[in-house]
Amino acid sequence: MESMRTLVAVLSITLTAVPATAQPAKKRLLAIGAVKGYQHDATSYGLATIWKLGQESGLFDTFIRTDTELLTKKKLEANAKNLDYFDAVLFYTTGELDMDDSQKADLLRFIREDGKGFIGVHSAIDTFYQWPEYGDMTGGYFDHHPWNQFQAPVVVEDRDNPIVKHFPPTFSVMDEIYQAKDFSRDKVRVLMSLDATKIDLSNKYVKRTDKDFAVAWIRNYGKGRVFYSTLGHREDSWARPDVQKMWLEAVKWAMGLTQADATPRPRK
Repeated sequence: MESMRTLVAVLSITLTAVPATAQPAKKRLLAIGAVKGYQHDATSYGLATIWKLGQESGLFDTFIRTDTELLTKKKLEANAKNLDYFDAVLFYTTGELDMDDSQKADLLRFIREDGKGFIGVHSAIDTFYQWPEYGDMTGGYFDHHPWNQFQAPVVVEDRDNPIVKHFPPTFSVMDEIYQAKDFSRDKVRVLMSLDATKIDLSNKYVKRTDKDFAVAWIRNYGKGRVFYSTLGHREDSWARPDVQKMWLEAVKWAMGLTQADATPRPRK
């Protein structure tokens, strides 16, 4: 009996001496739904989906804002957070947002020098035409959606990328696919694109003579990481589990939780 008491005491001391495994701190995403132009009905659904993905994965908390106040490194009043509090910023935006030159410089520094992430949703490239550095950072600008909303035939180009490798090699999605200008594969790594053999290239709004219509891409921007996808115009696109996984993996990559090759490469 005495030996049993001794064993229990030793086990008790041993167990209390083992420190509890610390859970990694959640990352923080600032999601901006500010609009100065076309109003997308799916914005609320999309940002709520991003919030839900963060909660269900346990990886990040999403702070949703419809203004640009927090996009600064200046100290703010009333317990407001600034860019230094976050690990990535997501834009589902349109038009020339209310940001002064100081805020614009802070956002670029947040990504380029601080090594943080940027996720652009659908109309994020329909934003800040009067700020060329923004278009350079995102990888391009909106230049019409020739086919409006349609069953888009998508080709997954980078089969090893964690953001899109769960998709089959080809698939279709009902959405509104943007045509991009000031876009070059010399600057970005395209993950998915339209199958040009299955779309109407005679459409009067088609301007790209190279028939290159990217659906998603990534790039390194200084020390930071940038992801953009044209998907997200429709709520039923956001509701697809495979598309939701793309957004989750995009946020994870932008925050540095996963690794992927972002080296630009020519079209195959």
